[in-house]
Amino acid sequence: MFDEPGFERPAEPDNPELPLLYHVVYCSRAGAGVDEAEVDRIVEVSQRQNPERRITGVLMFAGGVFFQWIEGPRSQIKDLMAAIRADPRHHDIVSLSETEETRERLYPDWDMERVDAEDIREVLNDALDTAEDQNNVVALKRILSRLDSGPLDSLGQGQA
Repeated sequence: MFDEPGFERPAEPDNPELPLLYHVVYCSRAGAGVDEAEVDRIVEVSQRQNPERRITGVLMFAGGVFFQWIEGPRSQIKDLMAAIRADPRHHDIVSLSETEETRERLYPDWDMERVDAEDIREVLNDALDTAEDQNNVVALKRILSRLDSGPLDSLGQGQA
């Protein structure tokens, strides 16, 4: 059919093997009682559930603050973000980036990298410098304030 006059072959993507991925990068303040053991449980559950949902990403936790990059099918990521927003272990959730594009996965496996509080401060300060949404500005300042408010082992305790 495409060899007939007047028909053009449809353009093919550069690499038809690449998936259409939706990604979200967010940070949040840990709720009361969230400690290293609880974060380990979150990662364990994620490692069991994410392969069937085709979700991959990286989770960092330090100083009572979560920082996560997740990628996968749009509907699965939207459902996961709805669950995170309803999860009492997360407060002051700030979406730092959301896009959908055809590309390779940045994180082919669900990994968890722990970073120290200074690295999280740098990431949050960079986000604050570029934030346009006033709600995000307020939440980022509240998270940074919690990071600066005392011993790191007290962060994530209580509701502010």
